[in-house]
Amino acid sequence: MRIYSWNVNGIRAVLKYGFLDWVLKEQPDILCLQETKIQEDQLTDEIKNIPGYQSYFSFAERKGYSGVVTYVKEEPLSVKCGIGNPKFDCEGRILITEYPEFTLFNIYFPNGQKDEIRLRYKMEFYDAVLAYCDELVQQGKKLVICGDFNTAHKEIDLKNPKSNEKRSGFLPEERAWMDKLVSHGYVDVFRWLHPDLVKYSWWSYRFKAREKNVGWRIDYHFVSQNLLSQVKGAEILDEVFGSDHCPVVLELK
Repeated sequence: MRIYSWNVNGIRAVLKYGFLDWVLKEQPDILCLQETKIQEDQLTDEIKNIPGYQSYFSFAERKGYSGVVTYVKEEPLSVKCGIGNPKFDCEGRILITEYPEFTLFNIYFPNGQKDEIRLRYKMEFYDAVLAYCDELVQQGKKLVICGDFNTAHKEIDLKNPKSNEKRSGFLPEERAWMDKLVSHGYVDVFRWLHPDLVKYSWWSYRFKAREKNVGWRIDYHFVSQNLLSQVKGAEILDEVFGSDHCPVVLELK
């Protein structure tokens, strides 16, 4: 089973870059998209009904903002938008789909660059998600947490770590939360399989950053420890264009 995750920076925008042809060629078993920037009344048939897939959306209350969608070949046991906290659920950032083998979180974590208030919101969001996930693991659930985490964890995960130490996305407190996530038994699958491989999943639109490969790895698949034995592979598809991010892939046995 191959689970893809991709921040498309606008689902209607990525359609112009051959998105549908790409999906039909790749045939992911599950495809999680973040930052869809669409409302329910704006959904078209080609967005909602990709041949061979069912789609589940979570919409932000604010128009043209945030949002996630999960496309699946097999109907999940259950679908839930959010974690039951209106403060975080109103932005349409979390979609949870449950399957017999695992529970999948498709999450677009907040960006903290705007100001201190937004950074604090991001950190509170992080903690709320972790607490929710921990509770499920304690119940015996196996978890996959994927999406745009909006933080590079280690120095290997961005091109210029020193010059970004005071920028949200690589702040000490953000990186400390990533450490906390790992300490709670969640595994960054790509880094677990490829400890020394330098690959990025996001590039600024400025200064020809992607052309120069001046990027950040901020898109992840984390799995709970009790699912690790089923992990088969992880990839970053940096040759795929259409967004400032590229898709990342988790393969399970």
